[in-house]
Amino acid sequence: MKTDPVHVVGGGLAGSEASWQLAQAGVPVILHEMRPVRGTDAHKTDGLAELVCSNSFRSDDAETNAVGVLHAEMRLGGSLIMAAGDANQVPAGGALAVDRDGFSEAVTAKLEAHPLITIVREEVSGLPPVEWGRTIIATGPLTAPSLAEAIAAETDADALAFFDAIAPIVHYDSIDMNVAWFQSRYDKVGPGGTGKDYINCPMDKEQYEAFVQTLLDGAKTEFKEWEGTPYFDGCLPIEVMADRGAETLRHGPMKPMGLTNVHNPTVKAYAVVQLRQDNALGTLYNMVGFQTKLRHGEQSRIFRMIPGLENAEFARLGGLHRNTYINSPVLLDGTLQLKSRPGLRFAGQITGCEGYVESAAIGLLAGRFAAAEQLGRPIAPPPVTTAFGALLNHITGGHIVSDDEPGKRSFQPMNVNFGLFPPLEPGAITRPEGHAGRFRGKEKSIAKKKALSARALADCRAWLGMAPKAEAAE
Repeated sequence: MKTDPVHVVGGGLAGSEASWQLAQAGVPVILHEMRPVRGTDAHKTDGLAELVCSNSFRSDDAETNAVGVLHAEMRLGGSLIMAAGDANQVPAGGALAVDRDGFSEAVTAKLEAHPLITIVREEVSGLPPVEWGRTIIATGPLTAPSLAEAIAAETDADALAFFDAIAPIVHYDSIDMNVAWFQSRYDKVGPGGTGKDYINCPMDKEQYEAFVQTLLDGAKTEFKEWEGTPYFDGCLPIEVMADRGAETLRHGPMKPMGLTNVHNPTVKAYAVVQLRQDNALGTLYNMVGFQTKLRHGEQSRIFRMIPGLENAEFARLGGLHRNTYINSPVLLDGTLQLKSRPGLRFAGQITGCEGYVESAAIGLLAGRFAAAEQLGRPIAPPPVTTAFGALLNHITGGHIVSDDEPGKRSFQPMNVNFGLFPPLEPGAITRPEGHAGRFRGKEKSIAKKKALSARALADCRAWLGMAPKAEAAE
């Protein structure tokens, strides 16, 4: 039976995943990507699913971390993004980090080779025409202004925007390893890692205080007409964090806990800068949490104040790009469809999810929803007890509306987290064997997370029509 194609606009993680899900369901796809016809301020290549802010998919712990649960659910759902990530991972402690180039090349190759996917390199400058039929807009945080304006006109709502910051990348051979050392926090071993997956640069109190003051005094990028746009708290520029208080950084990306300086083990560092491997060769390292709006000349000067980075050579300096998203709880239905125009769906960061994994997950759902609709099958949204469902629920209605300011939009982008999951049923948390008495503190928190994770994965398997006991296969 001939099936009309579904159009997907945007070849980032969400658009790539949506296209894959559609094609794997037997639905033809026309994927529109504007690069290289039109570039962006952040992308450097014309590859699909290019990573621009970080190479990390964050924690891969599917027992006690919500993003790890989302990883597991996406693998169960046949995710192209997770398959490419797993095939191109680099050591990163308890996180799943990937070789940027290898990852993008793998996704691009898979999509180009699929017989049901046609990739068209062109800019879609306005709202997709109605005659295209079912369409998914997955243009991400770097949506072209003309398309953003068309979306705003269609929805009769102003797009919200904030700034996403990019961290610098350092050449490994320019780092002084007589000062720095390899260690994961608390020696945690993650996928493909050894427990020594980060490079750590220590600071004493005097060095830390001088560094913070220099960050505050450094010349910053001026935004002019964009001034006043709010940042997303999960990706704050390093100098914005510093401006929130002298101790903010050492309780954030520069916290020294769980680390011991092998060069001087008896002296506790006051603060630590961590760098994470950025490519499979191990020649590049990303400064963790050091996204910045400092001018390029200032970055080289200030970041070379960090012990171990005095002679650092930068493969890429930090920067900022505008990030745009729609007021999804008002505009979209529970299957990511625009209420004012049936057949037009949104996916990825433009919906107000945050993070690579979350964007790809929403792309996966949008692709599955559109495929079911195109094939005349019933659409069954994932249970809210799953990571898929919890994230979808936040986007399409899980925000809080202020009674004091009914006209103000309170919806903000968010990473997946256990706070989005429904509470457990009474008695769902079971005591470990040999445990007596009540759960307390950290032990109780871990038990709760494990119970939430187990419920999510069991419910996700059921939603996907899989056997209930598939742990070994995973």
